[in-house]
Amino acid sequence: MLGVGKGASASEVKKAYYGMAKKFHPDTNKDPTAKDKFAEAQSAYELLTDPQKKAAWDQFGAAAFDQGAGQGPGPGAGGPGGPFSGGNPFAGAGGFGGAGFGNGGFNFDDLFKDFVGGAGRRSRGGGGNQYQEEILVGDSIEVQTSITFKEAAKGVTKTININPLVTCKTCSGKGLKTGTKRSECKSCGGTGTRVHFMSGGFQMGSTCGACGGQGVTIPKGGECRTCDGHGVVRERKTVNVDIPGGIEDGLRMCLSQEGDAAATGTAANPNARSIPGDLYVRVRVGTDPKFSRSGSDILYTASIPLTTALLGGSVTIPTLDSEVNVKVATGTSTGDKLTLSGLGMKKLQDRRGRVGDLKVEFKVQMPKYLSANQRTIAEMLADELGDKTAKRIMNVGRQS
Repeated sequence: MLGVGKGASASEVKKAYYGMAKKFHPDTNKDPTAKDKFAEAQSAYELLTDPQKKAAWDQFGAAAFDQGAGQGPGPGAGGPGGPFSGGNPFAGAGGFGGAGFGNGGFNFDDLFKDFVGGAGRRSRGGGGNQYQEEILVGDSIEVQTSITFKEAAKGVTKTININPLVTCKTCSGKGLKTGTKRSECKSCGGTGTRVHFMSGGFQMGSTCGACGGQGVTIPKGGECRTCDGHGVVRERKTVNVDIPGGIEDGLRMCLSQEGDAAATGTAANPNARSIPGDLYVRVRVGTDPKFSRSGSDILYTASIPLTTALLGGSVTIPTLDSEVNVKVATGTSTGDKLTLSGLGMKKLQDRRGRVGDLKVEFKVQMPKYLSANQRTIAEMLADELGDKTAKRIMNVGRQS
């Protein structure tokens, strides 16, 4: 299961198990088969870290644990009645998710904190002098801010008010009154886990309810009054957020380490280095009565009179900054378009600083009602254009 050969060292077994456990842990792998594979990896790790079981496995392989294998290695190894009997050693062990399960001695909390939040561990040093430094990571915060269409086009700096958790100044994050110390939890002996013995010799670990899995407790009345023992308090804070030009509605920005501070007062090691979580700012972009957008291009519909469409002329077009006059060609129809280059939105994260275009679409205004004089002129125009389908009312040009 772990992919290691016979005679593999303890470090090789542990490295292989670490990789398999990360890959198939149900908290991070939603494949229906991940649960069974994770349990098999757990069983394999327990087997290979037990000197007696590993010796039997190296000598006899799976037969050492197969009750139906005929003449196996006999009692004392893996044969019927032996201490390693019981079927496939890599069969699902079940009951995963906490430290203290089985006899592997591997701390699942340490292994998967990077996936499910909370404190992570980072190796420092090299060679044989590596040690584990615990790093407590706070929760992330998400807020929302609104900007106008034009602010989205150019970019803007917004001031946002948040109320993150910050380290308590009274106790410096320790969660204790001055002179008070934590003590080992009597319920779990400082392990943070209560071990339950199941039928068949299996063990299952669960989080200790007395200490919340931390392994230590604060004496009654010894909590810091300012933070109630958590080591953190809420504090109003102002953050300036630089929103880039070209941002689209609904996009989310991340400000590193501007979120909640870690609750060091409730941690097993309140002196561990802590890092605040992140601040996520979701940007809502307002609509504009004149413009719409397509990526970095701005779209505008210009309504022009029928006579301008027929005869040609010019029309004033608004832009994000001012107005420009553009020519209208003779015979312009509804749906005809023109492009004004470089008058659109900034292109998001474009290192060259390029800008989109302003695209104009014409719409010819058709009058719904005509005066007698206007109809007379229109009928005369129809005659000049040879339009025989147009309705005639004014009898222009008819002889009595």
